[in-house]
Amino acid sequence: MNRTFQLFPDAASRMSHQVDHLFWYLMLWSALLTVGVAGLILTFAVRYRARPGHRQGFLGPHHALEWTWTFATLAIFLSFFFWGADLYIGESAAPAGAMEIHVVGKQWMWKIQHPEGRREINELHVPVNRPVKLILASQDVIHGFYVPAFRIKQDVVPGRYANTWFQPTRPGTYHLFCSQYCGTEHSAMTGTVYVLEPADYAAWLAGMPTAVSEVQAGAQLFVQYSCHTCHGQQAPTLAGLYMSRVPLSDGSTVLADEAYLRESILYPAAKIVAGYPPIMPSYHNQLSEEQLFALIAYIKALRGASATQPATTPPGLVGEPPTTNPTGNPITNPQGIP
Repeated sequence: MNRTFQLFPDAASRMSHQVDHLFWYLMLWSALLTVGVAGLILTFAVRYRARPGHRQGFLGPHHALEWTWTFATLAIFLSFFFWGADLYIGESAAPAGAMEIHVVGKQWMWKIQHPEGRREINELHVPVNRPVKLILASQDVIHGFYVPAFRIKQDVVPGRYANTWFQPTRPGTYHLFCSQYCGTEHSAMTGTVYVLEPADYAAWLAGMPTAVSEVQAGAQLFVQYSCHTCHGQQAPTLAGLYMSRVPLSDGSTVLADEAYLRESILYPAAKIVAGYPPIMPSYHNQLSEEQLFALIAYIKALRGASATQPATTPPGLVGEPPTTNPTGNPITNPQGIP
């Protein structure tokens, strides 16, 4: 992050140069069309100005000129659309294997949770040259997660999850802002993204060895709220649920992504699973966004159904519990039972 005056921000992600190329392409055509149209207006104003004793006759239709102008401008604007759509699609879907980090925006800070258990406020540490997927939620009002150097800006709306991703290409420190006015201290809702070499990032993670991973925290919540007493018996099993198609009582199906899992925890009556009674209580206003992230991380980590269950598996939890956290370190108490 260059602290001297800069006309443009740093370009420090894989997509930043592609976004800049589209920006300059738009600027080039905007300048050419502006100069061209202004030049024609000036030329016609002078050439066909009113003069004593002179009257300009009707020139007649010029269909070839009209069709040429119409299709030329259409082609130019379609090139804007398809180039921009390609970039939008590329920025909306993180590549497979991207590191997932959860972000909660609240007045007036960014709370960041790493899968290994490290937590940060207004700071984000990531390794260089590795794709990073951010799953964002708001605790109160609309916020906007904006890192100019990465050319990412994602609005975060209360009550739903938003996703964005980036792949940093240069070690350094970069500004993080909130791009949506969110209250009196909106201007103070800033932070810093630290892009580290892999060895430095591993050392940073190791600096908090007592951190509880999100999967472990979710397992503890799963038992604390007695979720295991129903799921797999009176309620659907959660093993292998994530990203599967769920049949609903109305005959439709839904993809069990993060948004579906969140809605099912907070508003279980919104989508009833076929073959099961609507008996699950609502946990709206009982769980924080961080707890929701932890529960969903635990559900995502559950593997498919297994014929043999460990003795520590809570009753009703069908499926093999995770034995390692996202970093590959063993989970000594996978179900979170004291």
